[in-house]
Amino acid sequence: GRLGQMWPMVNGVAMANPGKIAWCLGSDGAQMEGNDSEAARLAVAQGINVKLVIDDNNVTIAGHPQDYFPGYDLEKTLGGHGMATGVCNGEDIDALFAQMKMACTTSGPVAVIAKRKMCPGIEGVEGECQGHDAIAVAKAVTYLEKKGHTDAVSYLQGPAKQAQKDPQKEYLGTKGSKVGANRGVFGESICEILREMSPEDRKAKVMCIDSDLEGSTGLKAIHKEFPDIFIQSGIMERANFQAAAGFGMDKNKQAIFSTFTAFLEMCVSEITMGRLNYSNVLCHFSHSGVDDMADNTCHYGLNNFFADNGLEEHEQTRLYFPADFHQMKKCVKATMWENGIRCIFSTRSKLPAVLDEAGKPMFADGYEFMPCKDDVVRKGTVGYIVSFGDALYRSLDAVERLKAQGIDIGLINKSTLNIPDEEMMQKIGKSGMVLVVEPLNRKQGLGVRMGTWFLERGLAPKYGYIGASKEGSGGLWEHAYHQGYDSQSIQAKVKAMVNELLLSKALGNLSM
Repeated sequence: GRLGQMWPMVNGVAMANPGKIAWCLGSDGAQMEGNDSEAARLAVAQGINVKLVIDDNNVTIAGHPQDYFPGYDLEKTLGGHGMATGVCNGEDIDALFAQMKMACTTSGPVAVIAKRKMCPGIEGVEGECQGHDAIAVAKAVTYLEKKGHTDAVSYLQGPAKQAQKDPQKEYLGTKGSKVGANRGVFGESICEILREMSPEDRKAKVMCIDSDLEGSTGLKAIHKEFPDIFIQSGIMERANFQAAAGFGMDKNKQAIFSTFTAFLEMCVSEITMGRLNYSNVLCHFSHSGVDDMADNTCHYGLNNFFADNGLEEHEQTRLYFPADFHQMKKCVKATMWENGIRCIFSTRSKLPAVLDEAGKPMFADGYEFMPCKDDVVRKGTVGYIVSFGDALYRSLDAVERLKAQGIDIGLINKSTLNIPDEEMMQKIGKSGMVLVVEPLNRKQGLGVRMGTWFLERGLAPKYGYIGASKEGSGGLWEHAYHQGYDSQSIQAKVKAMVNELLLSKALGNLSM
C-alpha cells in the first residue's frame, strides 16, 4: 500500500471487532505521514485496542531520518499524543517478546518501537538505503553463499537472468533511436537552467523540496549540484507541497516539488490552496501511468487530471506529459518560469526517442516546445490517434503498421494534456475518426474530456478512447498489454472503428 494509509484503517478494524486486539506493522518512514498522527490522536481519544510494531531502522529511500530530520523521535512523538510506548532492540528476540507481551496486556493503544538496522547481516546493504529496493544480485549472492544456500545462488546466476521481456522486439517509428529516462532528465534540465543564474539570484528565487524520492524523481542531480537551494525532506507530501506553495507565493520566486504521480492524489487539497494563493510551483510527478510499475495498483499513477481541479476563473493549472527525453528538456526550459502551478509527468520506464518520417529525432535540435500546442507526429487521411507518454511510441508503431496495411491513420502527440489546441481540434475533429490512447485512468483521463471538447465545437468524428481500466496483476512491461494499449490492441481498435465508419457511410449512401 501507500505509506501512512494503514494505521487509520486498522483503527477501524479494531473498532469493528471489540474485544479483540488489532495489530499494525509499520515503520519510522510511514510514521512521517500526517495520517499516522491523526490515527494516533483518534486511537488515544477512543481507547482503541490497537497495537503497533514499528520498525525504527533510521533508513528511508533517500537518506537517514536522524540526519535530515534531527529531533525526529518516535517515542517522544507518540508519547506526545498520549500513547503508551515500549522501546527495544528489534534484533533481540527476548526483548522484543517482552515488549509485545506488554502491549498485549495493556489496555488501549500501544506502540512497540523496535530499533534495528535495515537488512541486518547483508554485507554492503545493512543500514543503507539500498535495502529499500531489490538487493543487487552480487550482494545477494555473497550473502547467500555465506549462508550455504547454493541452490538460491544457482537460480540467481542462471534461470533468474532469463526473465521474460516485451515480446515485441521492434517498434516502428522509434527503431534504433536512443532511449532515455524522462524522470532523470527533469532534474538534469533544471540544473542547466540553474547554472545560468548567479548564486545570489538562485538562492533568492528558487527552492527545491524533496519527499524522500530524489533518486527516483530526478531531484538528486539538483541536490548534488545546488545543495544550497535543496530541501531534503521526508515522507510527507502534503506539508512539502505546501512549503513549496508558500515559497512560491512571491511572484518573483519559483518552487520545485516532486513525488510519484500516485501520491498526487494525496495533495489535491493542497494544490487547491496553492492555486487560490497564486503560488508558483513547478511539480514533477514521476512514475506516471502503469508502464514498468513493479508496485502495481497502489503505485499506478492514473489520476493526473485530479491536479487540474480549480474553477475556470482561476489561474490555469497546466498538465504536461513529454513524449521522450528530448521533449522533456524542451518542456522544462519552456515552463520553468511560467506562473502558477504546473505539473510535468514522466514514466518510471525509459522511453525511446520519437523519430520523424525522415528517421530523425522529432523533438531534438530545431524543435521548440510550445505550451498548449499539440504535435503532428504523422499525418493521416482516414483519421487520427491522439496519445502521449509511453502510449505514444506504441501508438506510433501501430500507425506505421496500419499505414503499411493501407489504413492511412495519423498520430498527434498531446503533451499539454488539459488544454485544447484549437487549431488541432479543428484539424482532427473534421477527420473521419479520432482515437485517444493513454496510459491513465480511462474514467478520469483525456479520453472522457476530448469527446466533450469536440461536441462544444460542433465537431463529430467517429470517437473512441483506450485507457487503463484494470488492477495490476504483476510484472513490468506486461502492464501495457494487460491494460490493452499495446500496439496490437491499438491496431485492432482502429480497424474496428474504420469498419464502423465505412459501414455508416455505406448505410448513409443507401438511404439517399
